[in-house]
Amino acid sequence: MLLQDRVAVVTGGGRGIGRAIAEAFYREGARVAIASRNAKVLQTVAMEVNQGDHRIVPFRCDVTNRDEIEVMIGNVIEVWDRVDILVNNAGVSGPTPVVAGPAMGDVEKRWRDILETNLTGIFQCVREAVPHMPEGGRGRILNLSSILGKTGDAGMSAYCASKHGVIGLTRSLALELAPKGITVNAICPGWVDTDMARDSLAGAAAAQGQSAQEARHAAEKGIPLGRFIRPDEVARLAVFLASDAGAGVTGQAINIDGGEVSR
Repeated sequence: MLLQDRVAVVTGGGRGIGRAIAEAFYREGARVAIASRNAKVLQTVAMEVNQGDHRIVPFRCDVTNRDEIEVMIGNVIEVWDRVDILVNNAGVSGPTPVVAGPAMGDVEKRWRDILETNLTGIFQCVREAVPHMPEGGRGRILNLSSILGKTGDAGMSAYCASKHGVIGLTRSLALELAPKGITVNAICPGWVDTDMARDSLAGAAAAQGQSAQEARHAAEKGIPLGRFIRPDEVARLAVFLASDAGAGVTGQAINIDGGEVSR
């Protein structure tokens, strides 16, 4: 039990990478608060995972709303008195081309939504959680970035900018919080087999006149390992960084991408 009795908050914990991390933390003995805008999905996760001990507790929260973050963290403190681990996983994506026709909809609104969720939301969650985190080497903050936080992708300017920003924020917070013994790291996945990835592939396929299967095959060809990463693989990295084994790692942006960025 690498995380026995530690209290973790996982935003975007209802599906995909967030759910995988929440489940992995639960199996390692943590008490886990999962937060999301979709309360129904959160309740489903809690019912499916808890085995009579109710160590996964759902809290509805929109990370673009500072008041909701404050209430969510306050509820966690009321239940468990502290936050040992904060996983900032909530995120959204979508195309934001500089030159966009009417079919693209309101690109400026999408830009704001992506930046507010993927970057500002992390800043606000950290501000609320840190005063309740233990000092002396047990506090952990994990921010989900992306390999697109290190590269670029045409038409995805807001997503790329937000994920680059997450890495910069991570490095700055690591230095600021090091005197408190709180580590701060970013996880940078490539293609992960999640609903968000499948939706993104479907959109790209439609734009290029491909089938979703063709788009996935093309994506896999760009990965040296030849496959998408599984959510549980990302979760195992998160467990390492959140545990005592990761106590000496801070300010890092760690790729888990099947070698994609190394090409």
